[in-house]
Amino acid sequence: MNASPPAPETLRGAWIALAGLSAVFLFEMLDNSILTVALPTIGRDLHTSTVGLQWVTGAYSVVFGGLMLAFGAIADRFGRRRVMLTGLVLLGLASLATAFVTSTEQLIAVRLTMGVAAAMTTPGSIALAFRLFAADGLRVRAMSLITTVGLVGLAIGPTLGGLVLAVAPWQILLLVNVPIAALAFAGIRGGIAADRPDELHRDPVDVIGAVLGTATIVLALVAPTLFVDEGTGSWSPWSASAAAVVGVILFVIRMRTAAHPLLDLALVARPLVSSGLAYKAASGLALAGLGYLVTLQLQLDWGWPPALAAIGMLPQVVVLVASGPFVGRFVGRVGLDRAAWLSAAAVVLGLAVYAVLGHLGYVWIAMALALVAAGIRVNGVVAGTNVLRGLPENRTSIGAALVDTASEVATGIGIAVTGTILAALFAGDIATGGWSSRQTAQFHEAVTLGGLTLTLVAGALVAWGFVRTRVARSGA
Repeated sequence: MNASPPAPETLRGAWIALAGLSAVFLFEMLDNSILTVALPTIGRDLHTSTVGLQWVTGAYSVVFGGLMLAFGAIADRFGRRRVMLTGLVLLGLASLATAFVTSTEQLIAVRLTMGVAAAMTTPGSIALAFRLFAADGLRVRAMSLITTVGLVGLAIGPTLGGLVLAVAPWQILLLVNVPIAALAFAGIRGGIAADRPDELHRDPVDVIGAVLGTATIVLALVAPTLFVDEGTGSWSPWSASAAAVVGVILFVIRMRTAAHPLLDLALVARPLVSSGLAYKAASGLALAGLGYLVTLQLQLDWGWPPALAAIGMLPQVVVLVASGPFVGRFVGRVGLDRAAWLSAAAVVLGLAVYAVLGHLGYVWIAMALALVAAGIRVNGVVAGTNVLRGLPENRTSIGAALVDTASEVATGIGIAVTGTILAALFAGDIATGGWSSRQTAQFHEAVTLGGLTLTLVAGALVAWGFVRTRVARSGA
């Protein structure tokens, strides 16, 4: 067996690999944000219904979230680098196919394929970045750099999309993924060594567990959308939720009884792993729920036009992008474990500020957005690092997939919680202008209750994560 090359001692020593991994994360963040601004144009061009437009974006997210665990397990079995390179080829081909799309169904098929490619590549970017370096400090700085590139894409996506649409057809917005995939492929192939046999495991792939896990996650992601779209009076969101619960039970039974389970639940129960997942779930819950409530408040309650409401979200974007250079210094000063719970606590504090004071004026909303963004910016790096630190080397891909899955599912739950509370307390069509004084009072009550509910749930997750971190520290 060949000896592995020495781990780089600086970020510059791994710049080729980091460029490739950053391109992967750029695709994930840029994709939906740049496409959203084109949805009206796509609707007119392809004669797409409202439901069709919803699936143009939703199909990608559901497939992406549902398949991450399965591909994480496959990558740990057959090679992280190999699976990622295959996913990048699939991404490039699917993006090229956009040039030949002539119907909504074809576009949804392209988006489904891109979701599969994203599930193959995104968890691997965290696992490979972790594997590149031996020192935790360099791992944190590398992940911070990668996420900063992605967040820049998230921030400029809508603006870039609007500028492109002014001079070119909407297909260009998806064709831009082709050079991104090519850059990522070249960087990863040239900068990261092939997986060594001792870094992988040879257990058979748990196909039944993969099917159960994928179905459960898909149902968990679809149910919140159904609650928001169809309301609590419809049978379909409750049916999807019940099916998701049944799926969880069957998945756990399978994981406990299979000879070679897709996900060893004993690994998830490790203190560092469970604490990192709890912190990540709290962040996903806060980001989605707060963004949903603030957007509705600015536009529907205060009457801000969409452009002004977008400017109103800038504190969040600015903090997410600008705080990147400070993450490594902060973590180096306080340590990984303390940085994890402090950043998660900032997320809960931001939610509490919004729930209690957000109705008093925009300055409090801006403060809440900034606090949540600052917490997420640190937590997004250190929570993932802690999860991977707590796992064996041959399980890092499924660990990274767990981190992303926890965030995706928590995002769906955050929107479901706030959407369900609004639907239960607000009488009438919330999108219709000219609210009565009674409807305005109902909206304010729903926003406060929704914000407090998110605060309590996120706070419970952070408290659990803190306890598990203390257990890990005492065990060490």
